[in-house]
Amino acid sequence: MRTLVVGDIHGGLRALLQVLDRADISSEDQFIFIGDYVDGWSEAAETVSFLIAFSETYNCVFLRGNHEELLYNFLKGEQHNPMWLAHGGEASKFSYSKLSEAALQDHMHFFEQLSNYHIDTENRLFLHAGFTNMHGPQHEYFKNMVYWDRTLWEMVCSMDHSISEKDKNYPKRLSLFKEIYIGHTPVTRIGETTPVNYANVWNIDTGAAFKGPLTILDVDTKEFWQSDPVWTLYPEEKGRN
Repeated sequence: MRTLVVGDIHGGLRALLQVLDRADISSEDQFIFIGDYVDGWSEAAETVSFLIAFSETYNCVFLRGNHEELLYNFLKGEQHNPMWLAHGGEASKFSYSKLSEAALQDHMHFFEQLSNYHIDTENRLFLHAGFTNMHGPQHEYFKNMVYWDRTLWEMVCSMDHSISEKDKNYPKRLSLFKEIYIGHTPVTRIGETTPVNYANVWNIDTGAAFKGPLTILDVDTKEFWQSDPVWTLYPEEKGRN
């Protein structure tokens, strides 16, 4: 059985279908979806419908991203958020306007059941963004930090990568887990389009919402598969550019 972690999709269902095909998936695989299924390309509701159906056949862990929180709040009628609309929310709003009431209730249940983080039997942590508490994500005072935080990624980007876990200056946060898998901050910001590993942190957001591809990574072998750059699959759209 492979454990496959899937990067930020951002409504790019065509890219998801393409990369799943390239990964040659089987029913024996476990899938950990890192969050941000919506907001960006035009198929937000279609992506969530696909994921709900996909989980009926495959073993899946669905993590909560910050964009799921934003969309959920909109669908609940709790917020009018112009910034969200400008950063992919407008596409999701239009996509969800076409959804039936019955399907919408299924989607709301999906959003409510998302996990904030996942720790597997090998002490590998999966979460959308990061965490700040020195004792781990389960101790965060503000629970939504795990899908909004950028300090974990900023920290490992700025570290001296020659230091080891035995070094007294090694960040205590990192030593809690064998490996940490995140998305949220696209690696395209540092000029990359493939998964990036600093210390024991793997960032698999390869910029699908912008000019990058969507990525699936095998956490045991570190082999990965990618879609075409997602914008090429939606040539009639601007995405979050």
